[in-house]
Amino acid sequence: MAAKAKSKDRDFLNHLETYLSKRDGVDKLLKISRYATKIVLASSLIPETKPIVPRLKSFESSVGVSRKAFRLGKFVQDINALRSSRWDSNRDLVLILIAYGGEGLYYFVEQFIWLAKSGLIDAKHSKWLQKISAWAELVGYVGSVSMKVRDLRKLREEETCVASTIEISGSRGIACDGEDEKMKKIKEKKTLKVLSIMQDLADGLMTVSDIGDGKGVLSAPSVVSSAGLFSAIVSTHKNWVSC
Repeated sequence: MAAKAKSKDRDFLNHLETYLSKRDGVDKLLKISRYATKIVLASSLIPETKPIVPRLKSFESSVGVSRKAFRLGKFVQDINALRSSRWDSNRDLVLILIAYGGEGLYYFVEQFIWLAKSGLIDAKHSKWLQKISAWAELVGYVGSVSMKVRDLRKLREEETCVASTIEISGSRGIACDGEDEKMKKIKEKKTLKVLSIMQDLADGLMTVSDIGDGKGVLSAPSVVSSAGLFSAIVSTHKNWVSC
């Protein structure tokens, strides 16, 4: 309770400074900028003949390359996540390996894609590196969504148990402030978990588009750009709340 109250009373600029001091904070703001720009370009709000259009395309491309630089060494967090993971069954172990293994490989390969786009590595390697990266990312999302659905199921079971306790206590005229607070926290966790699943699905949609070279209805620029912007907003919210 005290920590939550402290978060609410926290000075906005101090909070913003903390947020921007983290690589994920800056990365998600760049992601919002990139996909907001892509939406503008995809919507044809600005005629192609306008001189601002090439500038927006250049900006979008530059931001995309900049974001890859923020992923340098990020695969280490997945290695540490694997090291610290605990599991109750072989199924849980498989999901953990798929989620963190796929994401870790994705971040590892992204470093070389950045080097290729930056000119240090021959650009001819970019295409097959991007394919490996996209497939690894998709595998990671499959594992991540599966784990989060499992966690969501556990939260619902916990919610049902707490609701039953509150109902029984109410029928007996017993105060249950502690259980009410617990229920509130469970609901908040459920909301964040659902948002996180939706974010993974949105990112997964973009990954499928990359694998399919932008072909298909779901790979339309407006659809992919909207999915990217939604994912960026959800990520920004989660990072803001956690810092």
